[in-house]
Amino acid sequence: MYEECLKIELIKNGYDVKQQLYTTINYEGVDIKTKLVVDLLVNDTIVVELKAIEEILPIHEAQLLTYMKVLKKPQGLLINFFTDNITKSLKPFINEYFKELPN
Repeated sequence: MYEECLKIELIKNGYDVKQQLYTTINYEGVDIKTKLVVDLLVNDTIVVELKAIEEILPIHEAQLLTYMKVLKKPQGLLINFFTDNITKSLKPFINEYFKELPN
């Protein structure tokens, strides 16, 4: 539910959004489909991982960082909807691909 609503709002505001993407890795020239599924990919740059849990744990952060690395995306956003104030439950991430973004 949260994922669909967020996707609609992002599209309404002019963003390109892909939903429920299966990730692939390339191993020795062969593309292998993994069981890793990205909730949202915004503008082919920002990986968005959505949760509705009492507490964000390091494993959830590692999950997002893994998606970012596998997809070679520079930015990530972890959002937990189990909150009374959504702005307090957003956690941005960047990785080594961030420095390659144009100014």
